[in-house]
Amino acid sequence: MLAELLLKWPLIRQIRDRADGTGAEAMSEATRNLRPKHDGAEVARSICPYCGVGCAQLVFHRNGRLIGIEGDPESPISRGHLCPKGADSFELVTNPTRITKVKYRAPFGHEWIDIDLDTAMDMVADRLWQSRERTFDQKFMHTTAVAHLGGATLDNEENYLIRKLFTAGLGMVCISNQARI
Repeated sequence: MLAELLLKWPLIRQIRDRADGTGAEAMSEATRNLRPKHDGAEVARSICPYCGVGCAQLVFHRNGRLIGIEGDPESPISRGHLCPKGADSFELVTNPTRITKVKYRAPFGHEWIDIDLDTAMDMVADRLWQSRERTFDQKFMHTTAVAHLGGATLDNEENYLIRKLFTAGLGMVCISNQARI
């Protein structure tokens, strides 16, 4: 009677089953049927958007939905580890309280209104071009009214292309980036 009772105890079953290495007897049916949360998901490689170190992330998605973000163990920079901010990237994207509209307050206005991203981007582009046109010096072929600071998560090649766009395309002279960190 005592032997039967002890054999039902999971610890005893685990010790007994260690001989074959499977531990199958100690597992419940539910445990045997468990699958990883990313089982069957597609994965995309990405870079953490925070500090600029360039830690690699694996972005798991299934059926158009984000299901998880983890550190990439193949990254020579982070070796699969993420800082607390990088580890919370999933929450940043999926939080139900995340603001998804652009807040806009007209000059001298008192109220903020929601506008869509396309409208906001058009407004930024129009204002950028107006500032350039208003301050463009034909003699020196540049404007001093607009500057650019590039992000550290961009590599040198991307920063090179952005610099070409802003210097040759828009005539900016104040350009910097954090890629040299």
